[in-house]
Amino acid sequence: MSNQSAEIIVYGADVLCPSCVNLPSSKETYEWLQAAIARKFPNQAFQITYVDINNPPTGDQEKQEFAHRVIDEDMFYPVVVLGDKIVGEGNPKLKTIYAELEKIGYKAV
Repeated sequence: MSNQSAEIIVYGADVLCPSCVNLPSSKETYEWLQAAIARKFPNQAFQITYVDINNPPTGDQEKQEFAHRVIDEDMFYPVVVLGDKIVGEGNPKLKTIYAELEKIGYKAV
């Protein structure tokens, strides 16, 4: 079991990205990821944070800068970040996110 608490950040917006019309919203993806990760890695702490790219938190320079990067680089959102690595973009894949969590010590059930 991982003795750390990974921070997963989901960067998104209320409006769907133009290439993501038939996909869930960023908020829906955030909620889905939170539930799926909790089921896959029960009793293992993690933190999942939603950041609105159009209104990033004012007290967090790093999140503000990445939110601007999502817009400036026309990334497909939601963009899912674990540590300093982008692990999903547009339609994030659970398998990829799970693999990244396992690399840092999380044990799947």
